[in-house]
Amino acid sequence: MHRAFTIGPHRFENNLILAPMAGISDRPFRVLCRRLGAGLAVAEMVSSNTALWGTRKSVRRLDYAGEAGPVSAQIVGADPLDMAEAARINVDLGADIVDINMGCPAKKVCKRAAGSALLRDEVLVGRILESVVAAVPVPVTLKIRTGWSPETRNAVRIAQIAQESGIAALTVHGRTRACSYGVPAEYDTIRAIRAAVSIPLIANGDIASPERAKQVLDCTGADAIMIGRAARGRPWIFRDVAAYLTSGTLPVEPQRHWIHALLREHLDALYQFYGAHAGVRIARKHISWYCRHLPGAAAFRDIVNGTQTPAEQLSRVAAFFEQCPETENQAA
Repeated sequence: MHRAFTIGPHRFENNLILAPMAGISDRPFRVLCRRLGAGLAVAEMVSSNTALWGTRKSVRRLDYAGEAGPVSAQIVGADPLDMAEAARINVDLGADIVDINMGCPAKKVCKRAAGSALLRDEVLVGRILESVVAAVPVPVTLKIRTGWSPETRNAVRIAQIAQESGIAALTVHGRTRACSYGVPAEYDTIRAIRAAVSIPLIANGDIASPERAKQVLDCTGADAIMIGRAARGRPWIFRDVAAYLTSGTLPVEPQRHWIHALLREHLDALYQFYGAHAGVRIARKHISWYCRHLPGAAAFRDIVNGTQTPAEQLSRVAAFFEQCPETENQAA
């Protein structure tokens, strides 16, 4: 089940993909996840409204310079022409794949009739997909939920529209927009999509362990899996899933000193990419995720959230890991 995976002309070493997550899957995190076993890491979504791209946040999200390819950029919006233009600009900036977001459940996105709100308008879905596919010379992929609500679940039809429109690969999150993240993901709809279309299919939703990754691949018949929230503070999950899919053996948890060294690498990359002031603030949530399962993590979160400089932050992190005991079931 751990195998090479292709999107258009691009061949990836494996079928494990980091999901695009706003404020999380920035370039430092993408680079780290790919080094630790992700075959592909999709960038944070950017609005198709190019008038908004002048913000510091958008400029950084659109910075693919020096990133090892293939680079997959995600765009979100509701106007076919705007989406096409956003796709062209992303390709000019270095994107090798353009991913269209029709799965985001956030209110601020859906109130603009974008993200998963588009699933209610199949005609507009087709127009957007055809417009973007025609606009760029690179593969265009699509990410959706299973529908707007359980009562209007229409992911199979959307998948058929995607295939007819020339979409190169489809990612399906196993929840409707109405379900948000409050109910467990279901995979029956993804299996039904697999039976209905032949384009590469990527399963997403609640894949938080190697065992679940294998279960989802077996259940759905998907070609690949996409991991999102489970990678926060645990980018080595891709390495673990790959090992399990290859050998059937569950890896042991890494030692504290290995996690500390990895976190230090991540923090240094954040400081370099964002600068000291913003880097320290963005790093706080990542530190909390890396440490959340360790003894004393709750109290440490309050301490690290008060740090103001890279030196202070790194010192606090080092002190925390020094007092954390190793356990017998850990390995480097």
